[in-house]
Amino acid sequence: MTEAVSRPTLEAVAARAGVSRATVSRVVNGGDGVREPLAERVRQAVEELGYVPNQAARSLVTKRHDAVAVVIAEPESRVFADPFFALQLRGISKELTAHDNQLVLLLTEGRDDHARVARYLAGGHVDGALVFSLHLDDPLPGLIQDAGVPTVFGGRPGWGENGGAPGAARPAAAGPHRGVVYVDCDNRGGARAAVRHLVGLGRRRVAHITGALDQTSAVDRLDGYRDVMTEALGGGDPRLVVESDFTPAGGERAMRELLDRCPDVDAVFAANDLTALGALRVLRESGRRVPDDVAVIGFDDMVPLAEQTDPPLTTVRQEIEEMGRLMARLLLSGRSTARDRTQAVRTPSPAPATSKAPATDVILPTTLIRRASA
Repeated sequence: MTEAVSRPTLEAVAARAGVSRATVSRVVNGGDGVREPLAERVRQAVEELGYVPNQAARSLVTKRHDAVAVVIAEPESRVFADPFFALQLRGISKELTAHDNQLVLLLTEGRDDHARVARYLAGGHVDGALVFSLHLDDPLPGLIQDAGVPTVFGGRPGWGENGGAPGAARPAAAGPHRGVVYVDCDNRGGARAAVRHLVGLGRRRVAHITGALDQTSAVDRLDGYRDVMTEALGGGDPRLVVESDFTPAGGERAMRELLDRCPDVDAVFAANDLTALGALRVLRESGRRVPDDVAVIGFDDMVPLAEQTDPPLTTVRQEIEEMGRLMARLLLSGRSTARDRTQAVRTPSPAPATSKAPATDVILPTTLIRRASA
């Protein structure tokens, strides 16, 4: 039987460095007040002995856990089936790992999970939260606010405008979100570019398969579609808009409904690539040629999915992984809002000297990627 190897202790490091235990604790936990020659002796002793701080004890001293909760307001079946979430999580994970922070993934399957997540966040297990894929009636923003946890949101909030309470359903296109830090892409501008391209191809029966309209990304893309239909064609036929849910099955259902309503449809702007994938399947089954009979554009540019559709999908690119990295970066920079500012996650590097005030939102540009479907 192999004997357990004892781990070096704080006392052993202090003895090796020839300093007090308190001095070692200050150096290891990033405290001030230790002269550089002594601090260097402590660091050298730590390296020689292979000392690893006890995280629980360290948290008591630093009031930090070096852990960030990532809260996705979707069921497990959706999160692990949609490549969007994998890309955003990859960006978040890269940024947290670069700053030696752990990612704690929390999913919400139903209302009971909201209370569980709120209890976990309020329990002080993490230094902050990154929250995305919220729905307009979601109580999570209010629960997170009550927990007092520094938070950055993924996607433009649709709640809390004009003094409303977080968690309450609000008009998705309302005004500023004071004090809320979020990262999003230019959903409306991207949708405009997609529909302008279709109109520029000479298409006049341009349909839109929306995402779930209790999410602001879907509402913004619908608004962009309507902008161009109004400016270019004097408005659109309401029958050409069908609500879906950002899934391939939803895209199939919506495309069948569109063909029943308007058999002469000649173009489709789908709210995301997965929806476009479902629409392409139905068009192929119905004998419509893409793009000859019906041109199709998606949104996201999730490679390789967009390149492997038949035909390869023209789509609007948003930088999904970069959005995740920016969310984590904003949180780690201490720019998020919390009731108790002393709880904010530490800043890994100083803010730029030219920065006069913390950012409350970051909107990334989108790009139309042209392939064979339109």
